[in-house]
Amino acid sequence: MSQRQLFVTTALPYANGNFHIGHIMEYIQADIWVRFQRMQGHKVDFVGADDTHGAPIMIAAEKAGITPQQFVANIAAGRKPYLDGFHIQFDNWHSTDAPENHDLARQIYRDLRDIPESEGGSLIERRTIDQFFDPEKNMFLPDRFIKGECPKCHAHDQYGDNCEVCGAVYAPTDLINPFSALSGAKPELKSSEHFFFKLSDPRCVAFLEKWTQDGKLQPEVANKVKEWFTVRTNPDGTTSEGLGDWDISRDAPYFGIEIPDAPGKYFYVWLDAPVGYLASLKNLLDKRGENYDAYMANDKLEQYHFIGKDIVTFHTLFWPAMLHFSGRKTPNNVFVHGFLTVNNGEKMSKSRGTGLDPLKYLSLGMNPEWLRYYLATKLNNKNEDIDFNAEDFMLRVNSDLIGKFVNIASRAAGFLTKRFEGKLTQSFGEQGTALLNDIHAAKDSIAQAYDAREYGKAAREIMLQADKVNAYVDQHKPWDLAKDAANNEALHQVCSLLINAFAELSRYLAPVLPSLAQAVESFTGTSMQNWNATGNVASIQPYQHLMQRVTPEQLEALFEPPAVVEEKVTPGGEEIAPTISIDDFAKIDLRIAEIVNCEAVEGSTKLLRLTLDVGEGKTRNVFSGVASMYKPEDLKGKLTVMVANLAPRKMKFGVSEGMVLAASHADDKTDAGIYVLHPWPGAKPGMRIH
Repeated sequence: MSQRQLFVTTALPYANGNFHIGHIMEYIQADIWVRFQRMQGHKVDFVGADDTHGAPIMIAAEKAGITPQQFVANIAAGRKPYLDGFHIQFDNWHSTDAPENHDLARQIYRDLRDIPESEGGSLIERRTIDQFFDPEKNMFLPDRFIKGECPKCHAHDQYGDNCEVCGAVYAPTDLINPFSALSGAKPELKSSEHFFFKLSDPRCVAFLEKWTQDGKLQPEVANKVKEWFTVRTNPDGTTSEGLGDWDISRDAPYFGIEIPDAPGKYFYVWLDAPVGYLASLKNLLDKRGENYDAYMANDKLEQYHFIGKDIVTFHTLFWPAMLHFSGRKTPNNVFVHGFLTVNNGEKMSKSRGTGLDPLKYLSLGMNPEWLRYYLATKLNNKNEDIDFNAEDFMLRVNSDLIGKFVNIASRAAGFLTKRFEGKLTQSFGEQGTALLNDIHAAKDSIAQAYDAREYGKAAREIMLQADKVNAYVDQHKPWDLAKDAANNEALHQVCSLLINAFAELSRYLAPVLPSLAQAVESFTGTSMQNWNATGNVASIQPYQHLMQRVTPEQLEALFEPPAVVEEKVTPGGEEIAPTISIDDFAKIDLRIAEIVNCEAVEGSTKLLRLTLDVGEGKTRNVFSGVASMYKPEDLKGKLTVMVANLAPRKMKFGVSEGMVLAASHADDKTDAGIYVLHPWPGAKPGMRIH
């Protein structure tokens, strides 16, 4: 088999928090595949990086009182215990804020912008667009900070760039009933010049239709992506219009990479994030003294990405189009996996004790290779969700790894050390030789399963072989043979066969259990790094326990909800006022009022003039400081609650004859975030609040 050159990545984690168990699952999946490929003799460069740009990190850093660069550096400093703890072996871990990523992102953009007319012309276009602006935060809102109802499937609480329910991609202005995720304020539309990658260009459409349907994607992923190309009528009557152009710019303030020749404009984080794959590779090659351009020019280079199903759009449309039309190599395959749930599909929640904290797992002394094996038994090459079930976890680890696998060595090693000085015979008898041949014959099918990412299938085949070995043990009973010295030859033969079978099974499990495989290599003196290693075990070292059982106490501690720390709660940001009597409250006359008219107050940016009907046969004039939250038409015709017996107050703009009730948080120092009270239907003007 000729050596392959593989470039492998996982999705870049956003640098606004620690790794969660979903990250670890993806990294383990990729790490198993990479280790298997290396055992096959292939050369693999396996890289990752922190995705560091965007408004969320800018805002989080501002709240923490540090620079965005320091914020992401702090996050990056905590990555190593997770990766080392679960034996995840990246060749390089980098950052999208590194110089390599700034340079590569800008160059890819220039290459897309400067496509000559003879080849169809530029795929970058400038347009003036209406963009949502948060009047409270005084900034244009990134897509992820605008939420609302999906215009395609009408799912609520969806982000401003794509729907997590139906997968639709749209502009933030397409959202129904949008609101700012930063302040809750209703966003305003303001004009701004933006840069677009023309994904709807016939060149892009033709390329992507072919690229996504030629076997690079799993069938279920390819079928889903295919829907995005067609103009169709949806069940709810809305129309899907095929590929749309992609807004790749954001306005200052923004933490990111500034667009060449466009001061104050920055690349949208999803443009430079996947470029981080190339940047991390370049950083690795530079450190090794290798030429990045020559490496990428190798026509035998294979490029693979492991990602979750929530980011398929970016990796199957935008990313390959960016690469192809900037003159770069496109991925050979994008491997998509599903989500990880806990205990029969329950969504992870730390507060309910259903979260699986990776560092807590390690701190409890739980073997990381238990988790690697358990996830491997669940993983296949489809983008299906998998479930971590505590009882199933304990059963599989204790039954498969301890009962079936490790016990093979423990049953034989002691006899070999005590009776035969650790030396093994090379004669296994007819039955033993046939059994060993069966195990050797399974090598190709197990290899095919690993290569296809069918880890569950590989694990089942390995345990099937282990079952055969254990049946051989039960038949020949080495513990009985050891009772009579006359059986020494048979005992030597049986135990030698068991150790050789164990070594072969260990090699098959090495991509999943690298630490245990290393221990087996020391124990048997045979290579666990070469999939096609030949030769029998000649001797062994004294046996050391290779793996302990999972205990119910460990699992109970793992899922134990965090202790509830009682702390003083200040509702709405301020203490409850001193207690009053019912007589005090009775002095305040609260009435239902209809806002029969509402208008802006000339000369004021805060006040609205409300004309109220309180059921008196006349109207009242009230000024209210809610202009930053409401437009006059938002309030006109609505019911509200007012203090009807408040003394009139002379103001600059006129006399205010009462007070409309509104709620706000005490920590909000602006006039935004004020919410006018609105009674339930059925209330009538003049009704008193009791």
